[in-house]
Amino acid sequence: MPIEMPKGLPFSVDTWTSSSKRKRHHFLTHAHKDHSFGISSHFSFPIYSTLLTKTLVLQHYPQLDDSLFVEIEIGQSVVVDDPDGAFTVTAFDANHCPGAVMFLFEGNFGNILHTGDCRLTAECVQSLPKKFVGKKGKVPRCQLDYVFLDCTFGRFRQNLPSKHSAIQQVINCIWKHPDAPVVYLTCDLLGQEEILANVSQTFGSKIYVDKASNPECFQALTLTFPDIISEDSSSRFQVLDGFPKLYERAKAKLLEAQAHCQPAPLIIRPSAQWYACEEEFSENESQRKLRMNEAVRDQFGVWHVCYSIHSSKEELEWALQLLVPKWVVSTTPSCRAMELDFVKKHCFGNQVAPNDPIWKLLDIATEGSLDLDVSVKGVSGSPMVEEHTQTYAQPQFEPVKVSTGLKGLIKLSPPSKKVTLFGRARLGLQDFSFSHEGPIVASINNNPPQISASKVEEFSFQEETEVKCHKSESKTGIADIEVQCLKSVDKETEVLNNASLTIGSSKSYSERLRKFYRTMNVPVPQPLPSLVELMKANKCAKRKFEL
Repeated sequence: MPIEMPKGLPFSVDTWTSSSKRKRHHFLTHAHKDHSFGISSHFSFPIYSTLLTKTLVLQHYPQLDDSLFVEIEIGQSVVVDDPDGAFTVTAFDANHCPGAVMFLFEGNFGNILHTGDCRLTAECVQSLPKKFVGKKGKVPRCQLDYVFLDCTFGRFRQNLPSKHSAIQQVINCIWKHPDAPVVYLTCDLLGQEEILANVSQTFGSKIYVDKASNPECFQALTLTFPDIISEDSSSRFQVLDGFPKLYERAKAKLLEAQAHCQPAPLIIRPSAQWYACEEEFSENESQRKLRMNEAVRDQFGVWHVCYSIHSSKEELEWALQLLVPKWVVSTTPSCRAMELDFVKKHCFGNQVAPNDPIWKLLDIATEGSLDLDVSVKGVSGSPMVEEHTQTYAQPQFEPVKVSTGLKGLIKLSPPSKKVTLFGRARLGLQDFSFSHEGPIVASINNNPPQISASKVEEFSFQEETEVKCHKSESKTGIADIEVQCLKSVDKETEVLNNASLTIGSSKSYSERLRKFYRTMNVPVPQPLPSLVELMKANKCAKRKFEL
């Protein structure tokens, strides 16, 4: 799932929400529907993409105007004029699906690589400008400020076979079943065309695609590999719709062959999803390795081959060691960037200088004489991103400890109506967010500096958490303000379970929660009058009953 880009950037990537519409420039990495969702209602110029991506998207959304798109091909650089300063964007091969690219942005906001969805190989990384690619263990000549990274398999422990190796496994599986009268290949997803092309070339046969039941696959192959398509339904090789209800279709095909006393058809599903789901149930390490090197038959009669168009964890670690970015943002909710070893070792404890590009991404302007010592414990995504709809993933972050020695003010420009702060599921260890109403101003005695912030209207609660605010003075009279989150919902649950609760009474709140209300200058909520009266009536009824 794509995430919104930080508020301080003038462009969006793969998002088409009301928030991203306020951006001045829009980029589309590839034509998969989870990245183009909502584009049909988007009528803001320009949208940068490759010609093939544009063509595929226009097939899916014919109501879009062709003139909205600006073509940018692999290896091409475009200078984009913007009121905040011109910036350069360059497209690079993402090794994901036909037309898919990564975008490298270079401007006043810093150097940002957005991978979209990708399968990072040596060729992909080495195709980037040499100044951004170092040697293992050495920082490149020019360091990337941010990498927005596809971490789909960032928590998958096993090494994924290369595309070439997986395709060979498909071919070997077909060779081992010469008696199968029909070979069904569940390769209807954009990005699996290469499998069909290799099978067609190896066995000298075209592949049947049902245009009526699978028009999108037929149209995509028409654009990418038109020579391998067959419209003869009696062809031995056929594309089978793989999602959803694959097993129902597979069972029907096997029962049909059995009813006609024919050999069972061969059904092959090239995908890494089955392996990722089944990993926890593997008996031991050696068996897991064996399953990756050959096709595996499941209990439903479907043969699985581990074919991935996303990077493995090992490939992500390897790429980050060469790129050595300052920050890594996971663009996929299936993994937090914090789960990557590189991020744990290199993206914590960074000292953020006043001129660091992070302030532009945050849309923070520093005024006066500033002496900042910002120690970032864990940032996991864009420090400030505009709110998404439910279709889009919200990034996440760990608490940020700010030690201030300020002689001026940090002013945040007015945020959009809905704002999240480097939200959930990206880099931090803990999921949390919280809600405030009204402007937040922290004022400290003894003539300390002030920190003023615009209203942060919405932090979404995914899990119930409690926030503790501490105000203290250091030896020099400078105040440290620290916002921390409880490490687990279980702690709050334990406090509530141990408390003596009285329904409808403010006494039912835990001491921590009561302190929280007081630190926010908000009165502890009192029970509703109607509820008090109801409880009194209940007590009276009990007394009468006892008498």
